[in-house]
Amino acid sequence: MISYNDLRLLHISFAIISVSGFAWRGLLMLTGSPMLQQRWVRIVPHINDTLLLAAAIGLAVMSGQYPWTVPWLAAKIVGLLAYIGLGVVALRPRFSKPVRVAAWGAALICFAWIASVARLRNPAGFLLLF
Repeated sequence: MISYNDLRLLHISFAIISVSGFAWRGLLMLTGSPMLQQRWVRIVPHINDTLLLAAAIGLAVMSGQYPWTVPWLAAKIVGLLAYIGLGVVALRPRFSKPVRVAAWGAALICFAWIASVARLRNPAGFLLLF
């Protein structure tokens, strides 16, 4: 059986891989690289994000903390939905390039906020600094 700390480390690792891959794909989008259309570039992020979600669910179950009872977890879920929505806009060619660039930047900021919420265990995350 996997320990809580090991699962937490996996979750953090999957999150770092996820945002790194998203940032890289955003750079591919900015440069108009055809690599963005390669099958593996489109599939691997979904596999990693599924593992990230599975680890998150496992952590919630192991800790007994659920989004509807823990405000900082609820904030992470809301942030995740915003990150996904912004990511879809950023990486879909049907949107104009300025819109895609703005969505990409906003998604990266959103991810930073989600990470800060997790680290601080406070729904405000890095907004506490302002």
